[in-house]
Amino acid sequence: MQYFSTQKQAPKVGFKEAVVRSLAPDKGLYFPQTITPIDSHWIKDIASLSHEELALAAISQFVGDEIPANVLRTIVAETISFDFPVVEIEDNVGALELFHGPTLAFKDVGARFMARCLGYFNRNSIQRTVVLVATSGDTGGAVADGFLGVEGVDVVILYPSGKVSDLQEKQLTTLGKNIRALEVKGTFDDCQAMVKRAFLDSVLTDHLKLTSANSINVARWLPQMFYYFFAYKQLVNRNQRIVFAVPSGNFGNICAGMMAQRLGLPIAQFIAATNVNDTVPRYIAKGDYSPNATVSTISNAMDVSDPSNFVRILELFGEEKLRKELLAYSFDDRQTMEVISTVKKQFGYTLDPHGAVGYLGLKQFLQTPKASNDYGIFLETAHPCKFIDIVEQAISEKIDLPKRVANLVNREKKSVLIENDYKALQDYLKNNL
Repeated sequence: MQYFSTQKQAPKVGFKEAVVRSLAPDKGLYFPQTITPIDSHWIKDIASLSHEELALAAISQFVGDEIPANVLRTIVAETISFDFPVVEIEDNVGALELFHGPTLAFKDVGARFMARCLGYFNRNSIQRTVVLVATSGDTGGAVADGFLGVEGVDVVILYPSGKVSDLQEKQLTTLGKNIRALEVKGTFDDCQAMVKRAFLDSVLTDHLKLTSANSINVARWLPQMFYYFFAYKQLVNRNQRIVFAVPSGNFGNICAGMMAQRLGLPIAQFIAATNVNDTVPRYIAKGDYSPNATVSTISNAMDVSDPSNFVRILELFGEEKLRKELLAYSFDDRQTMEVISTVKKQFGYTLDPHGAVGYLGLKQFLQTPKASNDYGIFLETAHPCKFIDIVEQAISEKIDLPKRVANLVNREKKSVLIENDYKALQDYLKNNL
């Protein structure tokens, strides 16, 4: 499999180089040269297939022969070694729970897959690899857990000071070993811009082997296709059209779903649900892509005004077709808080703020005439306990912390506070790695 840059000004590369480079030299994102639909019998027989078989069918062509089949099978099995249930909330509405992994967030899948791929590629390398990643919330914890203790890899995580939840911060600042956290006096978009700039900085790249574990990296982005296959498998016998509402920040997750659709998964509709950082909903409505300053919200992992992966979605569809096929809605914090409260009272289900935005988007779509017989799935991308103060306020109840994160509460935070200035990052990397 060859990958080209979305900027079209860089040489094509294989899977390994796309993973290791992360960002193309012309600042574009890598995108697969071809997307071949999987054999139709995989879809026809999906109910009888294991998660491992489905995941391998989805990912194999994008890896090609750069990882042996037996090694790839082990990587996939270790990546998806937890549950992905669709929980019915009300008639024709289900929550795809993606928080049953080690850090209680959907990003566990991509982080685990990438860590294992990079570990394989790095197995005979003398030079250490530096994984540089920006996080608006859950990416940092998932990457920290996925790469913890991986031989030959150092991880540096940038996160916006005061703009992630306490539990999210503990997940990325308390592990130590090969994990380092930089607390940036800025927004997620600032952190992401610094990371992208570092990959193109010869002062760093001449001395450090840099890669990223954000969803700009193909090994982080593509495995998110798995969720959609797993969900469809659980619902295939309903004989209804299946639609997905995806809470969207950097748009990697929904783009992966669209890739699953391109592989042949019969998804009838995608709905992108955002908070007030509504660049994409405005673009879909008016055709003008104009990011505003990022606004902090209670769904903080979606506080992204210039989503990196949107360029990949444009590669899949083109502007004209995309504006006809993608629906996108935005919701504010008041609506988010209200729906968390309402769903708990009416259905006994506790939403996290991101799943709540997805639920709002799904419900708005299901009220349209074209959705009269659709089954709608919204993605619950993180456990509610990761936003405990917000959720407890909304539902007027206490939330119990799962055992796997309860021990983090009293652990000491260790991070380095830096200015929102690229030179601060450059100096840290030059002097500490």
